[in-house]
Amino acid sequence: MARVYNFSAGPSMLPESVLKKAALEMLDYQNSGQSVMEMSHRSKIFETIIQSCEALLREVMEIPDNYKVLFLQGGASSQFAMVPLNLMTGSGKADFVITGQWANKAYQEAARYGQANIVASSKDKTFSYIPKLDKSEFTPDADYFHICLNNTIYGTRFTELPDTGDIPLVADISSCILSEPIDVSKFGLLYAGAQKNVAPAGLTIVIIRDDLIGKARDITPTMFNYKTYSEHNSMYNTPPCYQIYICKLVLEWIRDEIGGLKKMKEINEKKAKILYDYLDSSALFRGTVEKEYRSLMNVPFVTGSEDLDAEFVKQAAERGFVNLKGHRTVGGMRASIYNAMPVEGVEKLVEFMREFEEKHS
Repeated sequence: MARVYNFSAGPSMLPESVLKKAALEMLDYQNSGQSVMEMSHRSKIFETIIQSCEALLREVMEIPDNYKVLFLQGGASSQFAMVPLNLMTGSGKADFVITGQWANKAYQEAARYGQANIVASSKDKTFSYIPKLDKSEFTPDADYFHICLNNTIYGTRFTELPDTGDIPLVADISSCILSEPIDVSKFGLLYAGAQKNVAPAGLTIVIIRDDLIGKARDITPTMFNYKTYSEHNSMYNTPPCYQIYICKLVLEWIRDEIGGLKKMKEINEKKAKILYDYLDSSALFRGTVEKEYRSLMNVPFVTGSEDLDAEFVKQAAERGFVNLKGHRTVGGMRASIYNAMPVEGVEKLVEFMREFEEKHS
């Protein structure tokens, strides 16, 4: 059976060359006589895998030396609690920009542990834009300032980072990690679930500045303390071994086949432009996000008719374009065009959209 074009918001497509290499090594990783799925995480051979993965991530993302890279489990959603448990320990305050469901969940969870302040929100227009920020609304003694850099559900992204001064900026980058260069030094902490651009579901990446480690409150569970993982090189307990291995292969793909994050950004911009240009010219389909804040990764769109939306999703799946149904809280359609989605996939989707439009105009 031919492979489909998977526009899922996650888990998403993986690069075909990565899947082929993983398949070749499935039964025997580098003459070890075993699969990575079954080898001990305490073995020398897995130690080389996890160390290589971290070194590659540092190289590709240009992570400064004063930041730790942690490979965790629990998804980005666990970080909604881990961040305040570890960082909201000075004034007990933190600021949040609410740009969608995930930012709001981070805010709600932090509110259980301290004073969580909403400094801006785009809820008034169904999160179709990134709100302008007024620094006078920022909490001067906040322990951190939280944003969701790219909104998976509503398809928006920050095009300009908030100026938080000495307050550590914390960002959920689950749906945009490795899609373009990020200046890590502007953040105190970055976190991401890997199942969109990096690896299969099950791995969470945290990049945290050294000075923010070791401040967890006394009640913090051992497994929710960043210091636990920092002191044990992410090996306090059994890590998500196979996901780390696939992450390593994806990072090799970005470095060696794509040519780095600058080139990756160029490809992603090209894909997004193809789809957005069509949406802007279409008489049937329209994008739902203000142009200034459009995501490169997640493109929501509608026809204006729920019945027609459903018919489009059905016919698209029959043609090999799967998982185009919008999030249940939004409806319509959403094309997630993460790193592994080839340009050809977006071009063919637009061809089908033109065909559908002609039949329903």
